[in-house]
Amino acid sequence: MAELTLFLREYARTRQNVGAIAPSSARLATALTRYVIPSPGHSRTVLEVGPGTGAVTRYIADSLGRLDTLDLVEANPHFATLLRKTYRHDARMRVLTGLVQEHELGVYDTIVCGLPFANFDARTTAEIFDRLLGALRPGGTLSFFGYVGGATVRRTLAAGPDRTRTLAGQGALRHILRRHAFRTEVVLGNLPPARVHHLAPVDTPAHAERDGSCACRNASS
Repeated sequence: MAELTLFLREYARTRQNVGAIAPSSARLATALTRYVIPSPGHSRTVLEVGPGTGAVTRYIADSLGRLDTLDLVEANPHFATLLRKTYRHDARMRVLTGLVQEHELGVYDTIVCGLPFANFDARTTAEIFDRLLGALRPGGTLSFFGYVGGATVRRTLAAGPDRTRTLAGQGALRHILRRHAFRTEVVLGNLPPARVHHLAPVDTPAHAERDGSCACRNASS
């Protein structure tokens, strides 16, 4: 309950940076962590960007092996403090406060992202995805989500310069999805329903290696 209270307070205070209206549900967390796959005998490096109060982090942490590591990058200092307190005894986990653009990233097998791209302009969206996709090892995956119908609502409500900014940001996101998405899944058991996108660098044969079906053309949030 304390985590939910903190989440709602920070959403009301800084909704530009806290895009979700509630912590991720169990079904959404499961979809986002679908490619955080255990690999006995091999160490894995995982990055979560925008973990918030840690609703998805718990699922990642539960799958970590003894030699695995998890970096958490959280822009909200209150959320970062909560995460440090929660995982202070786990040496495999590191919490970095600030924007992901401000940090020197490592190289990761899997990246899970909870950033509110619907709130970002085209340049910020492109910059973040360039950094995240560039931080993946060959064969690595990046998973993120958007709310079903969220893009339509923002286009409908936006006007003037804000509408121009919104349309450009959505266009940048569609371009990234067309280029990198290999799987998209809809999660109805979330408030509101969400669409999870799984991406890989273009030089990775994602479709052949992971899932034969691709919903890339209809992947816009």
